[in-house]
Amino acid sequence: MERELALEFVRVTEAAALATGRLMGRGDKESADDAAVKAMRMAFDTVYIDGVVVIGEGEMDEAPMLYIGEKVGAGTPPQVDVAVDPLEGTNLVAKGLPNALSVLSVAPRDCLLHAPDIYMDKIAVGPGAKGCIDLDAPVERNLRRVSEALGKKVEDIVAVILDRPRHDHIVKELRRLGARVKLISDGDVSAAIATAVEWSGVDILFGIGGAPEGVLAAAALKCMGGEMQGRLAPEDDEEVERVKEMGLEDPAQLLLMSDFIKGDDVIFSATGITDGDLLQGVRYAGNTASTHSVVMRSQTGTIRLIQATHRLDKKPHYVARSFSTADRAG
Repeated sequence: MERELALEFVRVTEAAALATGRLMGRGDKESADDAAVKAMRMAFDTVYIDGVVVIGEGEMDEAPMLYIGEKVGAGTPPQVDVAVDPLEGTNLVAKGLPNALSVLSVAPRDCLLHAPDIYMDKIAVGPGAKGCIDLDAPVERNLRRVSEALGKKVEDIVAVILDRPRHDHIVKELRRLGARVKLISDGDVSAAIATAVEWSGVDILFGIGGAPEGVLAAAALKCMGGEMQGRLAPEDDEEVERVKEMGLEDPAQLLLMSDFIKGDDVIFSATGITDGDLLQGVRYAGNTASTHSVVMRSQTGTIRLIQATHRLDKKPHYVARSFSTADRAG
């Protein structure tokens, strides 16, 4: 993929963030998600790619747009796989909590894992602990190997994990070992990325979250030199069949970075919607709004942080939707 596409993908996540930012804290996650999806879909029409959504808002009969299999872009080469989460953290936006993002990842056709919208068990670290994790190993072994790799005491390691009853046994073990635990309500894409950001204070991610979010997080970590391992966790026979239909013969397969992303050509873009560990949220001032984004490219390892100011009267096709949606929600 041409490097010039990186900025085009930032424009797409910016559009979704701008359309959603005014709905922060209004308690209406459905309207916020709807605004983000519509703005992202519209922005894709201006990007010169022949894209197919492989991670999206669900199956065609479940989502009106950005559904799995939908074609996006202007229909010109390159042919690419597209993974999107227009609003990562719907509850976070509705409640005005940190770390809501608009995210996407793009790779050449047939290079992104096609993961259904089911659960995935995950473990992730940044570049300093790459090669030291094993999803099948006990929590203690992973914790001690990461602490050695990072040159930290176990008591100084911070593990991030979704605050869910299914993780109680992991949290109990982490605390027994003396590690520090950061519980989050939502948003494990941001949490996984934080493991590769030195100033975030997060060292390792554990636990079960969404499989689509796992693919997006893996794309970011590949660009940043980190590592993720995962295993799909279907809950019934129907989900097992969905996994097989999407091309994964063994639903219990341990997924490595080479399974999440084939090759070494992936671009990841994210724009902050609410303030977070990595990015600031959308700021409004009269007729302008500012956004804070990150775009990464695995081929070069380049990570760019982009601060942009937008004239809202010049972008009515993105922001007008959020105004009308907000009025209905209010």
